[in-house]
Amino acid sequence: MEKVRFKGMMNAYNVILTRTYQVEINAGSEEEAKGLCEYFLGGDLLDLSTQEEKEKYLFSFGEIEMLLNDSTEVEEVVVA
Repeated sequence: MEKVRFKGMMNAYNVILTRTYQVEINAGSEEEAKGLCEYFLGGDLLDLSTQEEKEKYLFSFGEIEMLLNDSTEVEEVVVA
């Protein structure tokens, strides 16, 4: 089946994107640091924690640096 395209329309793609960050965190232990980073850092590497959570779990984030930003796979989405 041929893909239907209209003038001026862009193609749609599914992209697999891998991002790796180095995160500085002050925490009680290595395990706590790992868990807190995984839980409180969100999609665009936003710190999703509140001040109350930082005080409750005794942690704070320092510098966050992107080390890798790589598109590893791309596939065009075909609409019939």
